[in-house]
Amino acid sequence: MSDKAFFDTNVILYLISNDEMRVQKAESLLLQGGVVSVQNLNECANISLRKLGRSWMEIQDLLFFVRTVCTVVPVTTETHERGLLLAERYRLSVYDGMIWAAAILSNCTVLYSEDMQHGLKIGNTLLHNPFLEEF
Repeated sequence: MSDKAFFDTNVILYLISNDEMRVQKAESLLLQGGVVSVQNLNECANISLRKLGRSWMEIQDLLFFVRTVCTVVPVTTETHERGLLLAERYRLSVYDGMIWAAAILSNCTVLYSEDMQHGLKIGNTLLHNPFLEEF
């Protein structure tokens, strides 16, 4: 894999969806390795529990898989400050600003996400929606 990838929470959550095509795509990408933030892990746990009704065991299994195939980076004060600046400048949500900041600070060249503008480039990081090809 020539690009260093960062994964947004929505891509990770497709691992436990009922959409088999998206499950396969997400799994294929994640198995190539990449980076996630502790924020992603927290969001996955929260959404899996509150919105998807998953058990704690299922959540632990999902997070263990992600931690096994990806490098996990912390949310630092630098991430927080950069994320706020990016959120303001690019009119992102605070949480999306934090994801961008973590990706940029991790020197990732691609950010996989379904929730933000496909093709947006901030610094050396390009947002790619990996599910667009399906439509």
